[in-house]
Amino acid sequence: MITVITGAGAGIGAASALDLARRGHQIVLIGRTPERLRAVADRAAEAGGARPDTLVADFSSLDQVRRLAAELLARYDRIDVLVNNAGVMSPDRRTTVDGNELMIQVNHLAPFLLTNLLADRLAASSARVVTTSSRAAKTGRLDPADLSRERRRWNGWLQYGDSKQANALFTVSLAERGLAATCLHPGVLKTSFADGTLFMKMVWRVPGVGEPPEAGAARIVHLATHSDGVDHPGRYFVKNAPARVPKTMSDPALAAALWDASAAATGLSG
Repeated sequence: MITVITGAGAGIGAASALDLARRGHQIVLIGRTPERLRAVADRAAEAGGARPDTLVADFSSLDQVRRLAAELLARYDRIDVLVNNAGVMSPDRRTTVDGNELMIQVNHLAPFLLTNLLADRLAASSARVVTTSSRAAKTGRLDPADLSRERRRWNGWLQYGDSKQANALFTVSLAERGLAATCLHPGVLKTSFADGTLFMKMVWRVPGVGEPPEAGAARIVHLATHSDGVDHPGRYFVKNAPARVPKTMSDPALAAALWDASAAATGLSG
């Protein structure tokens, strides 16, 4: 099994990679920092698995996503699992080199572009696509005509919720196109994600609030290896079970509108 994991340099991406490597998957680690990727690859090799391949890409640049897709297609005749895990939360508004708000690009537009550029290879391999969403998706108020919140009130957590809602809607659209696509809430985890925010300070300091990254990784691994990852296309999972979601996370019409807006934003034809 050839499994590609984005955001694999730390946190649940790294923990997922180690777990899957121990299970015999051929892992491809994607991240921004070569040193972190090498460290994860070293740990995977020490755990008894084959040493994972590593590829560097920063999702705040869509050109780097395009280069990454080309490298993956050149190197691998098949891809059995794509884990779209890279993500960011920024309390301050930041704009990428492509002119998009940072969170909507890193959390949604970049994996949208990568998955589409790999779509034929994924389909030929009957691949699974597992996307790390969040319960924050339930707070999302996504407007496909205003993905970067240029015309609406800015708040970091509101925009993060929009980007995670986009993950769920993207999963719906992928399933409609025949891919075994699922997404999940990994849990509230003690990682460096959203480091410095009041919420994450609470997660670290209040007993019982946060789980270790391995708990979230196990939920990704479940969808990458268990029949649930194939039997429930388009669904959002919580604690290894399909969960009911609001219409804002499952509406096919909204998903279609998001797909069209995302295709336009990433230079795809639709």
